Amino acid sequence: MTDSGASPDDAAPAEPVSRREHVRAARSEFEHQVAHARAEFEEANERIKARTGRDLIVATLIGLAIGALLVASLIFFKQVFVVFALGAALLGIFELSRALVASGRRVDLVPQLVAGTVLAVSGYFLGLWTHWVVTFVAVAVVVVWRLVAQMVAKDGRTYGDVLDDVLAGVLVQLYVPFLASLCLILLRQDGGEWWVLGFVIIAVVSDTGAYASGLAFGKHPMAPRISPKKTWEGFAGAAVGALLAGALLALFLLGLPFWAGLILGAAVLLTATIGDLGESMIKRDLGIKDMSSWLPGHGGVLDRLDSILPSTISALTLYYLLSPLAA
Repeated sequence: MTDSGASPDDAAPAEPVSRREHVRAARSEFEHQVAHARAEFEEANERIKARTGRDLIVATLIGLAIGALLVASLIFFKQVFVVFALGAALLGIFELSRALVASGRRVDLVPQLVAGTVLAVSGYFLGLWTHWVVTFVAVAVVVVWRLVAQMVAKDGRTYGDVLDDVLAGVLVQLYVPFLASLCLILLRQDGGEWWVLGFVIIAVVSDTGAYASGLAFGKHPMAPRISPKKTWEGFAGAAVGALLAGALLALFLLGLPFWAGLILGAAVLLTATIGDLGESMIKRDLGIKDMSSWLPGHGGVLDRLDSILPSTISALTLYYLLSPLAA
């Protein structure tokens, strides 16, 4: 007699999940994880942007691009860096002049650009003492031009305002093209390209250390009336980064003893911090947040050069003092 009932052992096994379904499930899980990570990163970036006013992603990409151009010009053909530095100086002159004009000062842009060009490139193509003569002439040109233009205008501007206009014009020349020319004086020295690369790296590491440390631990404002977002914790991070970078660059790039690198790192840290606070004070006095919006995530050209330009003073001085120690 045949048993018509089906036993559990006779039941057909469940059909295994196909390979396509496995792939689909894995892809769906991967897309979910990517979307989750992206959402968390964007949320963190928005918090950073709200706290610092900068778009971290855009700022990083632009910083890397500028850094690659800078390094390539110094390593392969340092004369190209002269063009790079001159272009940055002219953009800085334009930004600062425009900001001063917007605040009510009268700054003559064309004379500023012409005098600034001659002053900046004189650092590379002329001797040190001739460069000082060019500096005096450049300042004299913008001063005389402003006074003559004011006499022609005859608009009843007060003597105090005219004096402020003249001082503003002098500030533009001494702050941007003069400091850029010191960088080019350093560049033309024997091995100067490595010193330029070194002090720029220290300034950038200092700035990055201050940004990261201040963002993570910043609680105590350093100069609240000048720049409320700068903290002592950020300065500590900048100091660690600058000293470490200085020591490593001295040993592996400049051929100096490590203690000389510590001196270089400390000097650049000091001038970079003063430059950063100085530009913040200028912007606060002018009532602006950034010098321009030409570099998304950074602000203007001067907003990136604020710590580098003053550091040319310490770098050039220490080149003359420390380069004899190079192996």
